[in-house]
Amino acid sequence: MQFRLKQYIKPVINITSLVDVIFLLLLFFMVTSSFVEQPNIKLELPSTKHSEVSKIENIVLTIARDGQLFLQDKPVVKETLEKELRRVILDTGDEVLVLKADKFVPYGVVVDTMDAVKGAGFKKVIAPTIMEELDK
Repeated sequence: MQFRLKQYIKPVINITSLVDVIFLLLLFFMVTSSFVEQPNIKLELPSTKHSEVSKIENIVLTIARDGQLFLQDKPVVKETLEKELRRVILDTGDEVLVLKADKFVPYGVVVDTMDAVKGAGFKKVIAPTIMEELDK
């Protein structure tokens, strides 16, 4: 009696086309993403050696070098800032503000602005900086 051995064929998955699809998806997302934060406001953030990297970009208040205020890239005067901030809280429901101030803005202007932010009802204020390169 002669027995035939069953031949087992190993399944092979060709991933060449899968790699192509993933590459195209990666390319699509890189091309369609936006990298411009604030095209009209020139701002030089202060640098720090020890800071956390944060990607939170909720409500942004910017203080330009000349002291001009911008709320979500729209100019705002100091006298109506608190009222505008309250309106933004009511519209968005978000109580976190990102305060970007040029490093040459006087400290008093930043403190006055932070006072208006707290008076408007924001619970948290984030002040982003640029990470300074450490000597190797």
